[in-house]
Amino acid sequence: MKRSPLITKLYAGLVLLVIAAVTVFFLQQIRQKSRMETNLDKYMPQNHPAFVYSDQAEEWFNIKDGILIAIENPDGIYNPVTLEKIKDISRTLQKMPEFDDNDVTSLYTADNIEGTEYGLEVNAFYTKVPKDPEALETLRKNVRENDMIYGRLVSRDESTALIVAGMESDYFTDEFYREILAFAESYEDEENSIYVAGRPIVEGTMGKLGPMDMKRMVPIVLVVISLVLLLMLRSVRATLATLLAVFVSTIWAFGLMAALGIPIYSVSTMIPVMLIAIGVAYGIYFYNHLKQYVERHPQAQTLTSLKHTLNILWKPLAMAAFTTMIGFISLLTSEVYPIKYFGIFTAFGIFTAFLMALILLPVMVILLGYHPGKKKENTDSEHNPFIRFTNGLLAKKKAVYIVVLVIVAVSLFGIQRVWINSSFLDKFEKDSEIVKTDTFVNSKFGGTSTLNVVLESRDADTFKKPETLRLIDALQAKTVKLDKVGNSFSLSDYLKRMNKVMNEDRDEFYVIPETRNMVAQYLLLYEMSGDPENLLKVTNYDYNKANVTFQLKGDDSRTINDALAVIKTFEEDFQNLGIEMYFAGSGYKALVFTDLILEGQIKSIVMSLFLVLGLLILMFRSIKAGLIGATPILITLLINFGFMGILNIALSTTTALLSSIAMGVGIDYAIHFLQHYRMNLASNPSKETALYATMNQTGKAILFNAVVVISGFLVLLFSVFPPNRTLGALVSMNMFSSLTGTLTIMMILVYTRNLFIAKKEKNR
Repeated sequence: MKRSPLITKLYAGLVLLVIAAVTVFFLQQIRQKSRMETNLDKYMPQNHPAFVYSDQAEEWFNIKDGILIAIENPDGIYNPVTLEKIKDISRTLQKMPEFDDNDVTSLYTADNIEGTEYGLEVNAFYTKVPKDPEALETLRKNVRENDMIYGRLVSRDESTALIVAGMESDYFTDEFYREILAFAESYEDEENSIYVAGRPIVEGTMGKLGPMDMKRMVPIVLVVISLVLLLMLRSVRATLATLLAVFVSTIWAFGLMAALGIPIYSVSTMIPVMLIAIGVAYGIYFYNHLKQYVERHPQAQTLTSLKHTLNILWKPLAMAAFTTMIGFISLLTSEVYPIKYFGIFTAFGIFTAFLMALILLPVMVILLGYHPGKKKENTDSEHNPFIRFTNGLLAKKKAVYIVVLVIVAVSLFGIQRVWINSSFLDKFEKDSEIVKTDTFVNSKFGGTSTLNVVLESRDADTFKKPETLRLIDALQAKTVKLDKVGNSFSLSDYLKRMNKVMNEDRDEFYVIPETRNMVAQYLLLYEMSGDPENLLKVTNYDYNKANVTFQLKGDDSRTINDALAVIKTFEEDFQNLGIEMYFAGSGYKALVFTDLILEGQIKSIVMSLFLVLGLLILMFRSIKAGLIGATPILITLLINFGFMGILNIALSTTTALLSSIAMGVGIDYAIHFLQHYRMNLASNPSKETALYATMNQTGKAILFNAVVVISGFLVLLFSVFPPNRTLGALVSMNMFSSLTGTLTIMMILVYTRNLFIAKKEKNR
């Protein structure tokens, strides 16, 4: 029994209402629960042994990431106005609930260890701001003679002072980020400039720019994709319906994230671009098949045309969607949360886009109708560009093989040069305010990044032994010789300072005391005169644990690895003293983070390769078809990583997504080609005819698809984050490589290896 057009439209309207209701629900989830995750520690697996130990060490020694406020006066900081500002900033920070008194360090709050006729005294450098020239000169002299302050809290050119305020990462919010910047900037005047740096500021800047970046790119990608769709589909209604489908898939993906309490990470801002670029391809396939049927059967009813289209389309579309999803789901092997969640929710969005292509697009055709437009005249085979292209390649297949081998060889060379970068500052423009500020502070002081070396012994008072302290001092002295290592700080610095001031400030006594008894006396004097809490940042009450802090002028993995390489040369010497060496702090966690990225990347590639290869073999019931179908992807992956190595593009949380995107999206071309070649081979007398038909029909559709996807990913070039722009360029290159590989080397292999041809037919 035939269903009336009215009933059909009612059913279609009901389906549209259900989709709209679910979409509204997810929109509410986004508005109510969606949030941007800026705490970089939350990017890492909290149960990883390295992070568990680092968190423990941070608790032992009160290690916190600091907000660095630098105040610069080109004429020098030793004037009443600048010194008053240092004092006011320090005292105000101490009163803020986000900071503890002991976590704010500056020239105003720092201890000045001095020797007097009565013994050791610990005093403030100043409590009241000195105003007369003599008092200012005395302050300058005291700072210059104190290596614990000079070059650390006051720059050696004496033009800049640093205020460090350590804080718990959980206290840092978007609102506090804006407050601290406004607070610091309020102290600027014509003579004094203020710079605010540190990891919390990097996090805050990322949280500020992330949503802005997404709002900026989505309209651009919609405009670009709309223009490309209009040119290809030649239908406003088809274009709008396709855009609606990908819009729904994007809302559902972010809505599910919000509903499950998953935050938006920096890489998550690329999900809309991914889904729009990938999802519109399903719309193109749908309308192309529908157009072909309507052109052949102009009198057919809408429902009949749709049934035929879905019957032909669902299988290859399902194959393409699920292989793409496999590429993204393989990211689950990563322990890095942003990458893991990016894979999960992008895969969910792709599945939604697939469903919308099979449900929403037919509903829109039923409700709005469809007109395929003017039918183009067929080009004869002699002048058909696709057929001429095919004949040219087959005639020069040896040259194609040679070109592919050269490309593979060059790529293998480049792969050896690929490196991993954990730097979060590299996510910003080189001329951005955050990077310029960080560069300025690094130029004046020891560095804005830190690496903590934690030394542990089973025996109490181990770090009162002179031989142990001398080894720590040697470790510091050798490591700070590296260009990117600015300063270091440990218990040894306290004891060297105390030994010097207790011996009339003579430079030759700026060494570790000779005897254990002398070390113990100095420490006792400090505990009686100064603040014992300060020592707990470098050792514990039992003196069997010690913390050595290194300041680094870079947060990238090369800088951290260079420092670790020197530090680890002392590991055996410490073990000979019964001391084990461990690492902690944000710098070390960032390095472990890079190792997890590499490990996840390798697992992702291996997993997705096996899954895609297995799926191809199952789809086409042929091992040979699976291997041939995987060839373009393998070549694309080699080109991708080889290109990264040759151009010195690092593997990061952003570029680590490349292999999964390339494999998931690029395999679609091979699937559609093989599927339609097999269908054409079943209805054509020769493999030449089948190949021509496939290249002319499917080759053209694949080319259109690639143009849309590449156009979508190129929109990432407008991102405010340089890694996103790099990703957009590389993904576009990967899509071009997959397209080219499918229509060249794979096409030749399909033809020459007699794919899908029975043995009897080969022998004819």
